[in-house]
Amino acid sequence: MDFQQTLESVMGVPFTQGNRIDVLKNGNEIFPAMLDAIDGAQTTIGMVTYVYWRGEIARRFAEKLAQKARNGVNVRLILDAFGAKPMSRKLIRLMRKNGVKIRWFRPLARWKIWTLNNRTHRKVLVCDGKVAFTGGVGIASEWEGDARNPSEWRETHFRIQGPAVFGLHSAFLENWIETDRAMDLSVDSLPRLPHAGAVPVQVLRTDPSVRWSDSFILFSALLLLARRKVTITTAYFDPDVPMLRIFKRLRQRGVEVKVLVPGRHIDVWVAKVAAEGNYDALLDMDVEIWRYERTMLHAKVILIDDTVACIGSANFNQRSMRKDDEVIMVLIDPTTISLLMDHFQEDLRYAKRLTQSNWKRRSALQRMKEILVEPFRHHI
Repeated sequence: MDFQQTLESVMGVPFTQGNRIDVLKNGNEIFPAMLDAIDGAQTTIGMVTYVYWRGEIARRFAEKLAQKARNGVNVRLILDAFGAKPMSRKLIRLMRKNGVKIRWFRPLARWKIWTLNNRTHRKVLVCDGKVAFTGGVGIASEWEGDARNPSEWRETHFRIQGPAVFGLHSAFLENWIETDRAMDLSVDSLPRLPHAGAVPVQVLRTDPSVRWSDSFILFSALLLLARRKVTITTAYFDPDVPMLRIFKRLRQRGVEVKVLVPGRHIDVWVAKVAAEGNYDALLDMDVEIWRYERTMLHAKVILIDDTVACIGSANFNQRSMRKDDEVIMVLIDPTTISLLMDHFQEDLRYAKRLTQSNWKRRSALQRMKEILVEPFRHHI
């Protein structure tokens, strides 16, 4: 089956050719690459993030963005009003004083209360319209380091060059227009980008939906395309009933399915319990569930048959499929996918497989937590 043709038909979005993708593993690779791109920007910087908290790295980003704005670069920053709420107001003042245009996505004090649960979970940085970044990283001390201990989170992020940058800029711009009600065509009309590599990439910006969002349709299509194996790495895992049926179909066809999720180190414990509510059904299908025990696992990568990789900001949970703005990239490149599979295998060294017999013997307290969380699963 032609993966590219099928995904283009299902999603209605063509792949762009001639892209370069660099995999960045953990903060010690991610942050220097992002800061270098900001430092090298000559005309424009556009950034949207869900998490911008505190710590040395938060200060360094603020100072660097402020410096570029002071030097005449058009710097625009979108902060989700919920996710970035803990951010130091001192850093906000520093950036605004130096000319950074900051917008808050869906402020919490607003009359459209029905939108408050729909956030932008996108993480996008675009510099000069030529290089872009996306993935799971937030701007906070938790992401610094190399995932050596519980204070250094495990993350995967990506640097993109080539025509796929257009799609990531579009994801930034969609959120910017909502917060600012305007766009500057002198800035937002990007020049035609030359080929930077040989990777075909499909970029999807997904939005909240009361039914089947683009992220749900994409994840479903990817799984149904699998013929041999599926590996899913995600910070928050909560497939709904239709998705569980797809997993069952895969296992009945003999497709190997492995899911890597956080173990005892997780920032939102209710998300962990929400995921655990599905474990009985998944283990009965013989889906392999691995729990990462070294630190908080925050990466988001789906690999299909060593052929297709799905990356970006979306988790494999109901928030990403129903509630939040996300940006997702699909790429077809043996070299990149081989590297991501190597990372997956390495992560399994620090993970424990959950067995059906052990899970069946879980405590009454654990079972009670699953029952209590069940009504709120779609909102976590």
